[in-house]
Amino acid sequence: MALVTRVRFRRVGKLYDFDPNGLELHTGTRVVTQTARGVELGECMSGVIEIPEERLQLPLKPIMRVATEQDLAAQRRNEQSEREAFDIALDRIAEHGLEMKLVDVEFAFDRSKIIFYFTANGRVDFRMLVKNLAGIFKTRIELRQIGVRDEAKMLGGIGPCGRPICCRAFLGDFTPVSIKMAKEQNLSLNPTKISGLCDRLMCCLKYEQEQYEATRKRMPRVGREIVTPDGIGTINAINVLAETVRVRIAVGDSFELRDYPIDDCQRPNQDDAAQEARAQRSERPERPARPERQDRARGERPQRPGRDARRAQGPEAPQEAPAPQEAPAVQVETVMIDLVETELVAEAQPDAAREETPAEAAPEAQAPAAQQEEMPHPDELFQLGEDGAREDLL
Repeated sequence: MALVTRVRFRRVGKLYDFDPNGLELHTGTRVVTQTARGVELGECMSGVIEIPEERLQLPLKPIMRVATEQDLAAQRRNEQSEREAFDIALDRIAEHGLEMKLVDVEFAFDRSKIIFYFTANGRVDFRMLVKNLAGIFKTRIELRQIGVRDEAKMLGGIGPCGRPICCRAFLGDFTPVSIKMAKEQNLSLNPTKISGLCDRLMCCLKYEQEQYEATRKRMPRVGREIVTPDGIGTINAINVLAETVRVRIAVGDSFELRDYPIDDCQRPNQDDAAQEARAQRSERPERPARPERQDRARGERPQRPGRDARRAQGPEAPQEAPAPQEAPAVQVETVMIDLVETELVAEAQPDAAREETPAEAAPEAQAPAAQQEEMPHPDELFQLGEDGAREDLL
């Protein structure tokens, strides 16, 4: 366990843990501390308390001293200077024509730095503005762009409920808020109804979200059946705040909508629901079996004569392939003709006609062309007789 005290530096801001350094501190005591931004004046929001070391970010920075009258007077002078610096910065922003809105000005306690907070739709080139302000105040200048929620927190205002906005009154940090929260709470999704001064979803949507989630777990969904004191009905709507359900229940030949507290209703038993479902199925008339499927309903299989006959004969023996037939030999008769100057060799065709195989038909198809090339001219086929007369051989 470690002894700590919690300090806040702005009116509504985060709480930081510091080492009390042996000082006697109470809630509301003004102290001077050393922070990452330098020396600052803050206010104790609690006395000296014990906190487990696992929850702390060690090492803790110590409290320098309790604020004196001189420290409080220096703080009042800084606040007066902040108002003057705000007016000067507005004039310089207008001179440079920058599209930015100045929100607040903060002086460091030791006047080592001045921070200007502003909002803008996009990036702003304020380098010349920083140089101009540094020449006026003769100190370090820092410009920080913030969001619209931080702007509302700094400026404050009155919310739709008629009270000061929460972020200015007591909220230290912003928590994520989504449109799903508005849907689960059955709120109107009109943006003007659920948005705050910052034009964002109101932070108060988060306050009751845990209660809504816990209550919804106990309540059945819309459309489910539920057992009421008047019988079984169907849920038409639910009211999370009142913890009631609106049930559509049968009354005679008509239906009525009635409201029941969720504690007076019960979910139907699963066994009863299963029995009721089985009873409803048993009451349904059975469909007559189709004529062509009656044999299947009895577990018999229809007869197929062709396939069953083949199965009864058993597997057939494999048939042997026929042996290839040999082609008849080709008889070729050669006739030699003696001529005076040339010799003619001719191949005679086979005497008997036969069927030709494709392999044999190919060379014979080429035979006429070869013969045409080797066949001599008809005028050369002659011989001289004994009397010297010319006799044709054809």
